[in-house]
Amino acid sequence: MSVTVTERNEISQLSLPKKNGGHEIFYPESDGKPMAETDVHRKLMSSLIESLEAFFKDKTDIYITGNIMFYYEEGNPRKSIAPDLMVVKGVHKNPRRVFKLWEEKVPDVVFEISSRGTWRDDLQKKYFLYQEFGVKEYYLFDPEYDYLRDGLVAYHLINGEFEDIKLEEGRVFSPALGLEVVDTGKTLRLFSPEIREFLPTMEELTEQAAKAETLESEIEKLKAELAKLKRQI
Repeated sequence: MSVTVTERNEISQLSLPKKNGGHEIFYPESDGKPMAETDVHRKLMSSLIESLEAFFKDKTDIYITGNIMFYYEEGNPRKSIAPDLMVVKGVHKNPRRVFKLWEEKVPDVVFEISSRGTWRDDLQKKYFLYQEFGVKEYYLFDPEYDYLRDGLVAYHLINGEFEDIKLEEGRVFSPALGLEVVDTGKTLRLFSPEIREFLPTMEELTEQAAKAETLESEIEKLKAELAKLKRQI
């Protein structure tokens, strides 16, 4: 990718002087844009990330992140995007400050939660970028059901090009994740064919943990009462 004169001038403003002379390119951790346009978009992004992190918690070579600055041209920090959610297999899961494509591996899966201000970029600019990078699976979801032709749109990379994957009752299987991506008609969920259940959200996991704690407490009380009765016999 070529760099224009304007971009060179902008890049020079993002350079840091090195101790031994020359300049080091600075890759900012934020583009100054909000993470999501609405609470609905933000909560869905967070929920999907948390569900995947919990599902793959025992895997040390799967990196799951969202809204991180993704730089795809070395030396040119203007060439950046910020995927809503991406999954990269075969790399360490340690937190990053930014994601530099030339130092990493191409994401296997990308999700974009489309909105009034992003859906055109999601279908055009990002579509072609992800295809060029070699992203295996690209999913777009419109939680407001206003901007995409369907709530969920799925593309899989076949012979170097994205192919539109037909949904079956709002579902599509993700080979990279081993999960079904499901448009419930109200939101986007991830379903495990192996256990025949939706991946729990963090809210659901917290609720389950609270119920388990309450149950354990009740069992301990019953044990104490039983022990007391035995002593009285």
